[in-house]
Amino acid sequence: MSSEIAISVQNLSKCYQIYDRPRDRLFQMFSRGRKQYFREFWALKDVSFEIKRGETLGIIGRNGSGKSTLLQLLCGTLSPTSGTITIKGKVAALLELGAGFNPEFTGRENVFLSASLYGMTNEQTAERFDQILSFADIGQFIDQPVKTYSSGMFVRLAFAVIAHVDADILVVDEALAVGDAYFVQKCMRFLRGFTERGTLIFVSHDSTAVVGLCSSALLLDKGILQFGGTPKEATDFYLASLNENLAIADSSIERQPECNYVADALKEFGSGAVRIVSVRLSNADGSSISSISGGEKIRLTIECLSTLDVINPIVGFLVRDRLGQVVFGMNSIYAKKGRLDRIIKDRPVEVTLSFHMPTLQAGDYSLGVAVAEGTQTNHIQHHWIHDALILPFRPSRTVSGIIGIELDSVEVC
Repeated sequence: MSSEIAISVQNLSKCYQIYDRPRDRLFQMFSRGRKQYFREFWALKDVSFEIKRGETLGIIGRNGSGKSTLLQLLCGTLSPTSGTITIKGKVAALLELGAGFNPEFTGRENVFLSASLYGMTNEQTAERFDQILSFADIGQFIDQPVKTYSSGMFVRLAFAVIAHVDADILVVDEALAVGDAYFVQKCMRFLRGFTERGTLIFVSHDSTAVVGLCSSALLLDKGILQFGGTPKEATDFYLASLNENLAIADSSIERQPECNYVADALKEFGSGAVRIVSVRLSNADGSSISSISGGEKIRLTIECLSTLDVINPIVGFLVRDRLGQVVFGMNSIYAKKGRLDRIIKDRPVEVTLSFHMPTLQAGDYSLGVAVAEGTQTNHIQHHWIHDALILPFRPSRTVSGIIGIELDSVEVC
């Protein structure tokens, strides 16, 4: 990876003037600064970061956090209120659906139009047109007006264009969320190949995609850069803040957390009303585990202590690979046998979850544990611990893919 800086953003801010009434715009124009008739809305405020050539940066955050505004500033479709942006290289972007397309033009005409915006001549576009059409895979619709396209067809054609304009920097917003599984996989294969030669900025609500694709990540919240680091650290921080806000906003669970325990969002978070005090992993006979080969029965014991009586507790776990991607997980709600009805105040309780460990590729995996209260879709997170244990996998056979399976038999007719 090159040490050359591809993008430098320093103290970047974007402010919008919000007028309550149309006539206030006129009043503001004639006031000459003596009186303010608008409210300020800061979509971005004092954001700074750098991206080296060849890096892949993920940007995450809730809706309205400033992600799209930042991308539009980077692409030059918006002007900053203050701050500087320095970009070295040719930028191609896939932002909101249909950006850069004329709805009255056909797909073919829009390919030439869009490619020309990236500095390609008609001759160059014509040479690559068959490749673009093959990538988009929209068939005869290429000669239909794009106003007749579905959102998925828009994305197919727009992505196919930016994939063939020889950009140095690629900016991809949430648009891939509307594509079908086949096309999304094709795009992800292209993006992984692109990261070997170019700089990528990737925005997605899919934290697994960010962890699997990106080398670093930023977390935005209300226009402010909340965190920057590895994708795993950023997504863990995002998960902590998301659960914190969901617990506060949830009015259907009457009990509110007694406190908001966030010792370190990269390690643990939650209300603190219930604490996980120990985590143990053992074989079916109760003996300790030094390594895991896969297929064996595992007992995961989580000891909890509560400061209040908890009805409908949920105890669960997640296993992640070295990049932070979730491999599998489960919680007590889905147990075939046994029930966890309540946790009594000030009375330690050990909850043991038994399951057969799947076979994974060789390597070290992390196990995160959590205790919550409510239902699967509506709950308060009391205590979540990232990386509570490390699971050393040493399978006895080769595993193809993320999880290996047992082949029952082979039949020859």
